[in-house]
Amino acid sequence: MLGDVLPHRPEARRLLAATLFSATGRGLTLPFMFIYLTKVRDVPAGTAGLIIAWMAVCALAIGPVGGWAVDRYGARRIVLPMLLVEAVGVGSVGFAHTHWQAFLSVTLIGAGGGVIWAANTTILSSVTDGLERQKTFGLNFALLNLGIGTGTVIAGAIVDLDRPGTFQIIYLIDAALYLVPFVNLLTMPGVGRRLARAAPDDPAATRVREPGYREVFAHRGFRRLLAFSVVLTISGYAQIEVGFTAFSIDVAHVGPQTVAYAFTANTLVIVLAQLFVVRIIQGRSRTVLLSVVGVIMAASWLILGVAGAIDGRNAALSAVAVIACAAVFAAGETLLSPINPTLLNALATEELRGRFNALGSMVWGISGIVGPITAAPLIGGGHSTIWLALTVAGCLTAALLAASLRKVITAEQDGRTPPPTAADAPAAPDPVTEGAKAQTV
Repeated sequence: MLGDVLPHRPEARRLLAATLFSATGRGLTLPFMFIYLTKVRDVPAGTAGLIIAWMAVCALAIGPVGGWAVDRYGARRIVLPMLLVEAVGVGSVGFAHTHWQAFLSVTLIGAGGGVIWAANTTILSSVTDGLERQKTFGLNFALLNLGIGTGTVIAGAIVDLDRPGTFQIIYLIDAALYLVPFVNLLTMPGVGRRLARAAPDDPAATRVREPGYREVFAHRGFRRLLAFSVVLTISGYAQIEVGFTAFSIDVAHVGPQTVAYAFTANTLVIVLAQLFVVRIIQGRSRTVLLSVVGVIMAASWLILGVAGAIDGRNAALSAVAVIACAAVFAAGETLLSPINPTLLNALATEELRGRFNALGSMVWGISGIVGPITAAPLIGGGHSTIWLALTVAGCLTAALLAASLRKVITAEQDGRTPPPTAADAPAAPDPVTEGAKAQTV
């Protein structure tokens, strides 16, 4: 099964391997920043929350600039230095003794992460074809979760609140593991080059305005896909970190250990099921499957609502419902992770692929800001029923948006027909003519 999912090009396989290493480093520090700032460096909880939110703001702000830079200069010229920038930011967190030092560290992390994720998606799409791209994105997501889960387990055995040096160790290891994708990309000089450039002998190239974000937003199919992503992310991913945890503890009245088991179940479902899912969805309508994602995530919140309705009267049943919510949510993730980036890159043109991916990645920055400011006031203020209704309604609205997307894209983009192979393509196309056609479309 793994052989069937692995991409053919060795460059793509190397990129996937680097994902596993870097994700392991990310898992070392991901659950501990708030704890480290508040318990080790004595930063007030409110200030620590602002520091973490500032990281998402930085990523969101730099995203459009990163997309432009990837299209203008090529992804490798952007990713290589930004990997070092983010590595410095991560490593310096362990030595941040004041909140201002922590703000500086997360600024570097946000600036690097806001560019790297979209650029890496662009690179991975450039070394895979239409037939295997969907499988590759699914495998990449599974490796990402496997690495994060592994790193979390390792960090749990290292960190000690009474020994600040243990936190410095995990942040330094995380920073060092950024060198794996750095060296990996550095030793593949043909990967990550600029995907499209004007023909040197074309006199019209100097007179025609270079396409930009105006053309991206003019794409009707992409606008619909972006709307789906924003609604689903705000109603789904944005709520899983804050809303899910707050509802589980304050409404369903389960303990923190149950919440930890739920996140473990979420990771296990993704790692174990992803390879099966990417095989099953081949040749099926991507828009229909995205609609299914919305329904699955709505169902997961309804299961959490059952835990809240029990209200701790049956501790075992409440715990089962909370864990089941996270597991069902993961089933939706296994569908979303290969389909969404594949469809986005099917809609993108070569000269604007970086911008398309940058806007797609900015959705996660929006969720990092919107999630805490929507869930915390509602659940903390005793309005958990309203929060639950909004999340369910949002996921179902996303499902309807995905269904409507089918009407504005081609069957090939929707995955219902295979993309043309090299044998089907006309011989020796003229690059200037083809570029003009692409801009006309």
